[in-house]
Amino acid sequence: MKYSTKRPRPAKFWPVMGFATLAGMRSMSAPAFLSHYLSRQPHAGLDGSPLRFMQKPLTAKVLKAMAAGEMVADKLPGMPDRIAPPVLLGRLLSGALVGAAWYKARHGSALSGGLLGGLGAVASTFISYALRVGISKQADVPVGLVGVGEDALVVAGGSALLSGQQPPHGEWRPM
Repeated sequence: MKYSTKRPRPAKFWPVMGFATLAGMRSMSAPAFLSHYLSRQPHAGLDGSPLRFMQKPLTAKVLKAMAAGEMVADKLPGMPDRIAPPVLLGRLLSGALVGAAWYKARHGSALSGGLLGGLGAVASTFISYALRVGISKQADVPVGLVGVGEDALVVAGGSALLSGQQPPHGEWRPM
């Protein structure tokens, strides 16, 4: 029996799908969670990359504030649906950003990660919209109340996603 001396490649696909799902539900949550993670565990794969700003503590703080603001604004009357073209574009770009940054941090292709993240965010946008509206109608509760539950799911999901991530062996470097 032959054993491979190659180390397994760090996980890229599933974490990006997790971040993309968050981006489809709350566009600023995925970049906020990823930047929080990267600011505490910088990755050498982002050195010299235009995406290295995601590792800056200031970026993480700004994105967290924007994510909190989005959760509040989401409940305000008159906010457009997440499937409206300009809002959908924002979610697509958010997913693309986190996908590109994650793949690049793991020494992968930023383009591949960006495409995967963007497509995943669009799919998540439509699915989460249908679920939110459907739950609201079925349970006869206001959409905003369902949105509060969605916020809790986003925070719990993002926290769980980050708790399972470790930097690739030998890639972590102190700030």
